[in-house]
Amino acid sequence: MDSNNSGDRSERLETLVQRLRLYNERHQNPVTEREAVDSQDSYSVAVSSTKKRAAVLVCLFEGNDGDLRVFLTKRSSNLSSHSGEVALPGGKREENDADDAGTALREAKEEIGLDPSLVNVVTILDPIFTKNGIIVVPVIGILPDRNSFIPAPNTAEVDAIFDAPLEMFLKDENRRAEEREWMGYKYLLHFFDYEAEGDKYVIWALTAGILINVASVVYQCPPAFQERRPKFWSGLESLANHNNT
Repeated sequence: MDSNNSGDRSERLETLVQRLRLYNERHQNPVTEREAVDSQDSYSVAVSSTKKRAAVLVCLFEGNDGDLRVFLTKRSSNLSSHSGEVALPGGKREENDADDAGTALREAKEEIGLDPSLVNVVTILDPIFTKNGIIVVPVIGILPDRNSFIPAPNTAEVDAIFDAPLEMFLKDENRRAEEREWMGYKYLLHFFDYEAEGDKYVIWALTAGILINVASVVYQCPPAFQERRPKFWSGLESLANHNNT
């Protein structure tokens, strides 16, 4: 690898790290499980429990062309839920996890063989609430050296590991949307078609929503399409307020 190119990449990544940390300081407003349960009390009919907490790792690295890319997985077709779907590495919080970053890193190691010591966690975005009462926390990490990571999929959980350009989640290309409705509120689910090494993938729903948000933060601009996120993603309290209007 050309030393000048390597130096340019290191500088670009360092600039990104600093910008994301600054964003973290200015915008982070973590929601604790207690706060989530308090919000849930005002809307218990819609969601039976919000005690479940999960985290996903949005691991960014620079590709050969200098573009920012993110690792994704295709879930095993043998799994009982969301089988065969594209997802970010992640899963539910366990008792021994120190925090959300610890959950995301542990799950990434279990699913794709990513050593936590290789990843620089720089930002934890606001949590997303699912209709099933799970709090999903996106954790953004930087992989400074792509060549240091050799993907090793856990075949019990993952059928494939691939990467995609982060910027694609801001573009109105290879994208479609479907309008859905829940509790009287209409929103859009976005679907991104992507091909990697001859295999075709569809990145959609929560995973697409997280990556649209991450791309907007990283590139400091909104998507080139109307997003209309599900209101319940922002928290139960806002959904309850909407229901009362």
